Amino acid sequence: MKFDRFFRGEQHQYINSMRPVLCKRALFSDTTENFISPAEPAPYSEVTIRFRSKKNNLDRVFFVCNGQKNLMFKVASDSLFDYYEHRHQLDNEKITYYFEIQSGKARCYYDIRGVVKQTEEHYYLSIIPGFSTPDWAKGAVMYQIMVDRFCNGDPSNDVLTGEYRYIGDKSVRVEDWYRYPAQMDVRNFYGGDLQGVLDKMDYLQELGIDVIYFNPLFVSPSNHGYDIQDYDNIDPHIGRIVDDEGELLPDWQSENRFASRYINRVTNPKNLEASNELFIRVVEEAHRRGMRVIIDGVFNHCGSFNKWLDRERIYEGREGYEKGAFIDRDSPYHNYFMFHDENRFPYNPTYDGWWGHDTLPKLNYENSRQLYEYIMKIGAKWVSPPFHADGWRLDVAADLGRSPEFNHRFWRDFRRAVKTANPDAIILAEHYGDPSAWLQGDQWDTVMNYDAFMEPVTWFLTGMQKHSDDYRHDLLGNAESFWGAMGYHMASFATPSLFTAMNELSNHDHSRFLTRTNKKVGRMNTLGPEAANEGVDKAVMREAVLIQMTWPGAPTIYYGDEAGVCGFTDPDNRRTYPWGREDQEMIAYHRAVIRMHKENREFRTGSIKWMLSDYNVIGYARFTQENHSAILINNNDYEVTKEVSVWELGIPREAQMTRLMLTDREGFHTEPVIYPVNAGKVTVTLPPASGIVLQHKDPVQEKRSKAKAEQKNFLHFM
Repeated sequence: MKFDRFFRGEQHQYINSMRPVLCKRALFSDTTENFISPAEPAPYSEVTIRFRSKKNNLDRVFFVCNGQKNLMFKVASDSLFDYYEHRHQLDNEKITYYFEIQSGKARCYYDIRGVVKQTEEHYYLSIIPGFSTPDWAKGAVMYQIMVDRFCNGDPSNDVLTGEYRYIGDKSVRVEDWYRYPAQMDVRNFYGGDLQGVLDKMDYLQELGIDVIYFNPLFVSPSNHGYDIQDYDNIDPHIGRIVDDEGELLPDWQSENRFASRYINRVTNPKNLEASNELFIRVVEEAHRRGMRVIIDGVFNHCGSFNKWLDRERIYEGREGYEKGAFIDRDSPYHNYFMFHDENRFPYNPTYDGWWGHDTLPKLNYENSRQLYEYIMKIGAKWVSPPFHADGWRLDVAADLGRSPEFNHRFWRDFRRAVKTANPDAIILAEHYGDPSAWLQGDQWDTVMNYDAFMEPVTWFLTGMQKHSDDYRHDLLGNAESFWGAMGYHMASFATPSLFTAMNELSNHDHSRFLTRTNKKVGRMNTLGPEAANEGVDKAVMREAVLIQMTWPGAPTIYYGDEAGVCGFTDPDNRRTYPWGREDQEMIAYHRAVIRMHKENREFRTGSIKWMLSDYNVIGYARFTQENHSAILINNNDYEVTKEVSVWELGIPREAQMTRLMLTDREGFHTEPVIYPVNAGKVTVTLPPASGIVLQHKDPVQEKRSKAKAEQKNFLHFM
């Protein structure tokens, strides 16, 4: 008996002295509101940084910033985790940091990748004091509209066949709304307009859209609008034409200075004012319905029709307009452009064009303070009364100017002008490659997210390049490549930028995602437009949309994607919205998954955590303190069963999760199904080509969050 008591005592002492095994999967921190407070701190303020570990598992945690190690203190515990904090005094400069973890003899580090043996600066976590993005844009569901192809609400403003010439031939009014775009499509017009957008506001609202993003709306001779003729006015061809005098360009005539009807339509103050008024009405109606409006700014170049250049001579001699730079060396706009031969006036064609295109004259900001200041005023004008746009999308923004130094200076000043006029406006840019130099809180808010969304999702689910120009079997279903690309490129974003990044599957520059699912390499001119419709896989499309609606950022739908529109890359991707021929099941799916996205805060501003990686299978989680959701994707053509560890999200070891969404080859399912959590794990069987969302809600934290939100709203209205 004495021996037994002695043995039990020795055993108890031995057990108590054992070092716990370091639980790496419990370690977590990021730069969301869950782990830094305040989430978007002001300069010279104090910020609290948190770190999480398994309960009673660590000896020490250090916050490492600028080469200095700061011991973090355990401030709280629950049934699963310990929470450590460090209070850091900020100045006005960006900080980068990582964590050092010690448990017994074990030592490791934690950065954006998670637990690592060695840190890399690219993956350090970061905080930029004073950098905030509009709350309305975080996780907002956006809808991109190329107006000419969306809805024709007013046939009286349609571009007419033979109205003018552009790029070698006359304008064409397309009579058949459902006709495929032509190979040379830039001068073909289907008649879509702002009145058509107004007519479809009910549709957009029912779909669940938060933000309308318009491709360029300003006066332009093309159907896409990226060759702006007049930055001060909405194009009457998509606005209103109240004075329609003049004649079509004669058949025998090739010079647009004789296109009197076109000239009257786009220069008559009555038409310009009426069109601007219609835009005001569109924005007002969107705002009334709880939607925002973003417009497209093309400031790197303008168009050869532009009133400052006037290569077409349509403004020459007209009352109220100065001579264009093409026409006269003494034009007040001469230094808006760079001429390579100053001896060619009058009618000098030697101006610099973007990528050599004479229809896209490059703007010469470095040599014209007047132009520089004018565009700053344009930036402020359209986000100010009476127009009240909610932000800008910036075309080829990194190409502006002739040096990186000037480019950054320009966008700093542009941000200052826009935010002064409308502090709640967003500035997002088209950009390929690392955007971090522009996302430091003093230039752009965010970007169109090609590298950290569109491309990795496309490669993983389809094996296709985003233009349908290549197929990579080695990237199809390659989860390791998917996570590697996502991790690397997401590290370039501070959280305010990441949560507002425009996450698109398709847009006006790339093939439609639904077409990529058929794995056909080619374009309209090589395969024909019908090939874009053949062999598409709607189940894979639904998988992609599920990822889109649960990934950090602003999910952005390219008009018609939700209705099953196909198409190879430009111009085939610019097909009309198929009113009366929509894929109603695909629309219903979009409505359901958008509603799920909007009703659950974790999908908008929650943390993201990698959970599962296998061939053609990925799993990740989005979570806040109150909501924990697991998203699993099976892109195989066969069923798979996975056991997923969910306790690391903060879900009790014995609990239940509810299915919010299942999409598979049969369609989609929103009826709730209960999945038991046993020993911290949930077992899920995934059908072929499927995606599932499971959620657990913490009722205590949910109650606290609701009370906090109500208090915030109360204080807001006081």
